[in-house]
Amino acid sequence: MATIDDFRKLELKIAEIKEVSEHPNADRLYVITLDLGDKTKQVVAGIRASYQKEDLIGRQVVVVDNLEPAVLRGVESQGMILAASDEEGIVLVSPLRKLKLGSIVK
Repeated sequence: MATIDDFRKLELKIAEIKEVSEHPNADRLYVITLDLGDKTKQVVAGIRASYQKEDLIGRQVVVVDNLEPAVLRGVESQGMILAASDEEGIVLVSPLRKLKLGSIVK
């Protein structure tokens, strides 16, 4: 079971999706550029079946900012966008209103 201290280790922040491209080596993945206000990050996300590229640009999402980078099918991912899924597909976790980029989710 996770403790509150475990949860506090995660840096969850608001980011805006700036660019989206198809992953060159995986038909289920997008390579996404995120703006966190003070920096940009690249993440790889398995949301291609649920979202069109043009529907993602400008959208604010919640990202795990301090996740150790990982290489997914040859492309580095520097964080993780939070999402939920059910039998109807994947839905990104987004704020109900626009927030300042880099805002901390707690």
